[in-house]
Amino acid sequence: MPEKAVVIALGGNAILQHREAGTAEEQLANLRRAAIEIAAIAAAGYAVAVTHGNGPQVGDILLRNEIAKDILPPMPLDVCGAESQGMIGYLLQQALGEAGLDMPVAAVLTRTLVDGGDPALFGSPTKPIGPNYTAMQARGLEREKGWRMVQVPGQGYRRVVPSPRPLALVEGEAIARLFAAGVIVIAAGGGGVPVVGEGGGTLRGVEAVVDKDYTAALLARLVGAGDLLLLTDVEHVALNYGRADQQDLREMTIAEARRHLAAGQFPAGSMGPKVEAAVGFLDAGGERATIASLDSAADALRGRAGTRIRR
Repeated sequence: MPEKAVVIALGGNAILQHREAGTAEEQLANLRRAAIEIAAIAAAGYAVAVTHGNGPQVGDILLRNEIAKDILPPMPLDVCGAESQGMIGYLLQQALGEAGLDMPVAAVLTRTLVDGGDPALFGSPTKPIGPNYTAMQARGLEREKGWRMVQVPGQGYRRVVPSPRPLALVEGEAIARLFAAGVIVIAAGGGGVPVVGEGGGTLRGVEAVVDKDYTAALLARLVGAGDLLLLTDVEHVALNYGRADQQDLREMTIAEARRHLAAGQFPAGSMGPKVEAAVGFLDAGGERATIASLDSAADALRGRAGTRIRR
């Protein structure tokens, strides 16, 4: 594997931002910003693998399913996840091509192996997906499809699905070979399509969502990256986020990160998975993990922006 290697994880909300309509043009424009940063990192001599979130995009796909259900058969969640991987991978390939890279780029539609016995698949689901529903619609969906619905204050009801931990990337060997050959690989978008083993080598997609930050750490270990760069829509990890006494952090040790996690500083639905993924990556032998904003990716990799977590 290359001496200087980085896995860059783009947040789904950075690709489709709040209050945007979600047009292809808007998402391509946001990915062009990301591509400029990725190109600068590649030009600095790094081998690069990219992964990305897909929450807003899958939400739109599920909404289209709902609107067209009387005309076309709705697709299951694993198929919708694969569809979002293809769409975002294509747009990112286009954006990287426009950024003037002189190296090949390939998007790999990736399946993520999860444990069929993972308690997350059988306990209380936690990951909200898809559109908002009225109380009457939610009751009907629970009855007709067996979905678990939860009330979101001020918004209505949403479906929640399990979020099991990733074990391995099914396309891992292909990804590693491409990466070693100097290809910028886009892989495991949205955490990958979750699948479980059925015996005899058969895999079955499951109605679940794998957190993309945990999968990003898994991808980084797969390709032997020394750096994991988790990009989001804030400049730094912060203590007391959103309060008058908010404290932005430039650096944390693993021990400090664990202490803040235990104190509830980083919620499970936002910064928590990023910090946990960074700690897991470092525990497994990674050198540096940095959480930063999309527009400061290259500076964050140099240690000039974002929050760096170190051993």
